[in-house]
Amino acid sequence: MSSAETATKSAPQVLPAWPPQLPPAQLAALTNLAADYSLSHGLVYRPPASPPTQPYPSTSRVIHAPITLFPSPLPRELYALARRLQPLYNALYARVATDGPWLEGVMSAVAKVDDFQEELLKVWKTVREEGIAQPIELGLWRSDYLVHTLPDESFTLRQVEFNCISSSFGALASRTNELHRYLEKATGYYSAHPLLSEGNLPENGAVGGLARGIAEAHKAYGVPNATVLFLVQPHERNAFDQRWVEYALLETYGVHIERATFADLVSSASLGPGKQLLYRSPLHASPLEISVVYMRAGYTPTDYAGESDWAARLLVERSRAVKCPSVGAQLAGAKKVQQALMEPGVLESFLLDPSRGPETFTEADLQLLRASFAPMYALDATTLQQTIDNAAHLVLKPQREGGGNNVYRANIPPFLEKLPAKERDAWVVMELIEPPPLRNVLIKAGASEEGGKEGEVISELGIFGICLYSSGSTGGGACEISVNEEVGYLVRTKGRESDEGGVAVGFSCLDSLVLVD
Repeated sequence: MSSAETATKSAPQVLPAWPPQLPPAQLAALTNLAADYSLSHGLVYRPPASPPTQPYPSTSRVIHAPITLFPSPLPRELYALARRLQPLYNALYARVATDGPWLEGVMSAVAKVDDFQEELLKVWKTVREEGIAQPIELGLWRSDYLVHTLPDESFTLRQVEFNCISSSFGALASRTNELHRYLEKATGYYSAHPLLSEGNLPENGAVGGLARGIAEAHKAYGVPNATVLFLVQPHERNAFDQRWVEYALLETYGVHIERATFADLVSSASLGPGKQLLYRSPLHASPLEISVVYMRAGYTPTDYAGESDWAARLLVERSRAVKCPSVGAQLAGAKKVQQALMEPGVLESFLLDPSRGPETFTEADLQLLRASFAPMYALDATTLQQTIDNAAHLVLKPQREGGGNNVYRANIPPFLEKLPAKERDAWVVMELIEPPPLRNVLIKAGASEEGGKEGEVISELGIFGICLYSSGSTGGGACEISVNEEVGYLVRTKGRESDEGGVAVGFSCLDSLVLVD
C-alpha cells in the first residue's frame, strides 16, 4: 500500500448491514411516500416514447426519476476526503484546459483515429490561432469515485472519471437528498436503524451551487441585462434537472435563460461587431446578447448532425460569451488526459510550478490526488498482451461521455482481436475498482425492483465543483482562478451486475448518503 493510500484510507473496516429490514407493509408505505414526494417536488423526467415507434417522448407526462428507497452508507472520512479533493481537481483541470501545447500533444494521437476528437481539436486550434475572444471560462465539473477495498480490507476512494461537460443530475441529486431527509423526518424510517437520523444525512446544495457558478460567470461577462443560453438536446427527457438550475438563476440572481439546440443556433445565432454572441429568438423582438453558454449538449457525436452544427460550435467558441465548457475544457475531460496526468512529473508541472498561477499547492496535495487515481495505462503494442492476460480485472474506455461506451472483463479479448492497431490510441485501460458489498432497494416509476426485495448494488459518488478561471488569448500562460468551490454531490446506485452507470439511459438510480463514523 502506498503512503498516500495509507494517509487517505477510511477507519471503518466494515460497513453496516444494509438496508435495514422492514416488514412488507412498511416497505410499501415508504415506496408510496417516495413516489408521491418525487412527483410533488420535481424529482422527475419525461418517460420514454410510447409506443416505442414514436421518435420522441411526450412533453405532457412525467414519471419520477429512478431512486433508491434508502440512502447509501459511506464512511464520513471518505465524504470529507472527496470534498477536500474537489478544489484540487478544479485547479488541476483549469490549468490543463488552458495549456494549449500540452493538451494538443496529448490529444493529437487520439484525434488521428477518433473523428469526434479530431473535430473538437480543429475547433480549438482555430480559435487559438485567431486569438481567444473571451479568456474567462466556467467549469461546472464533477469528479466521480467508487469506494475501493484495499488489501487490508479498509476503504479508500478511487476516481472513475472527471466530467468537464454536461455534468448532470446536480438538481435531481439535491431533490433526492431532500426526499430521503423527508422520509426520515416523516417516518423515522420506522426506527429501522440508528444511522437513519438527520445528522447523518448531509445536505446537498448542488443545484444552488451550480446556479451560483453560472451567475458568477454572468457577472464576470459584465452586461447585466444579457441572457444565459442553455444549449440543449432536442426532446430532452432530463429537462427538469436543467430547469431547476434555470429557476434558481432567475429567482436568486435575476438572470434570464434562453434554451436552444444546435439547430436553433444554426438558424438564429451570429456574432456582433465586438464578437458578442447574438441569438435571434422567435419569442423576442430584438436579438439577445448571450453572456454564458451552458452546454448540456455537444458531448457526444450524435449531437452534431452535420457540418452546420460544427460551424455553430465554432461560432460559439469564437464569441465573447463565457463558455461552460470551452472546447479546450471539453478536451481536457478526455480519458486520455486522465491517463496522462498519472505520468511522472505531470502533476508537479501543473500544480507546483509557480508560473502556472498564483495559487499555492503542496506535495501533500499531490499525494491526495495520486491516491485517488485508479491505475490506468495507454493501449498500445507494448501493453496489448498484458491487457488480454489481465482482462478479468480491467475496463477499456474510449474518449466518450454519456454511458454505454466501455468494454469490460471477458469482452476485452474478443474486442481487441477485432480492433485495428491504428485505433488503439483512442482507448485507455483502467484497473477495475473493487467496491465493498452493498445492498439497497431500487425504485423505478413507483415500483421497487424484485418485488420490494433489496438487491446487491454499487454506489458511485460524484462531487460537483464550480471553477471560474481565465488564461491568455492563445490558450497558454498562467491560469488565474477567481472562483474554486465544491458545491454538492451525486450518488448513483445500480445493480451490481450492471457495468454502466447512466441514470438517464436506465442503468442507475439516484441516491444520497448516510454517513458512517
